[in-house]
Amino acid sequence: MAYDRGITVFSPDGRLFQVEYAREAVKKGNTTIGLKYKDGVILVVDKRVPSKLMEPESIEKIYDVDEHIGCATSGLVADARILIEESRKVAQIHRITYGESMPVELLVKRICDYKQNYTQYGGVRPFGMALLVAGVDDLGVHLFETDPSGALVAYKATSIGSGRQVVMDTFEKEFKDKMTFEAAARLGLKALGAAIEETLSTDSVEIGLAERGKKFRRLSDAEVSKLIGKLQ
Repeated sequence: MAYDRGITVFSPDGRLFQVEYAREAVKKGNTTIGLKYKDGVILVVDKRVPSKLMEPESIEKIYDVDEHIGCATSGLVADARILIEESRKVAQIHRITYGESMPVELLVKRICDYKQNYTQYGGVRPFGMALLVAGVDDLGVHLFETDPSGALVAYKATSIGSGRQVVMDTFEKEFKDKMTFEAAARLGLKALGAAIEETLSTDSVEIGLAERGKKFRRLSDAEVSKLIGKLQ
């Protein structure tokens, strides 16, 4: 108990228990998937609603950060909202200051710096959420995963949330470099279906795209329905 009451206290074996607890919050979150294809990155998110009385349109799991960057979250929704707002502010300050869009990796590092600050000061707690950040810039196509500690890792394909292990097992077997958009979408939806063990529908799936030469966007229900139909 002496080591998990304060974020600034290391345990004798060098662990920060509050950070590990925050990671557990991410593991209980919705399954979130990101994978690269030939010309961009696709984000696929489980957005099932817990009650039929809720409006599905009010559930947002994929966010625009800048014209060329989007992200998907898993974990505590309120924490995610605050971090998304900070990310948008950082991106706009860079655009106004330098007259150009912010490089994806630089933005992710700034987000992680912000998260890391909440692991080393008393009176605060780590963010109980993780981000998958997708974007395209002059350096290429990017997919980054961040965690509550402020660490970041670049991936070709990855997942966060409750179904991570099932998704990663699927990707290890079937992911290929330079896939077409259709192949990447099918693989992402297949992995999500295996993770949630339910039939996919437009009410339970949200998809975002970061493509070369285009703005980040979320697919419409009609586009998602068409992709699900091809998978089935």
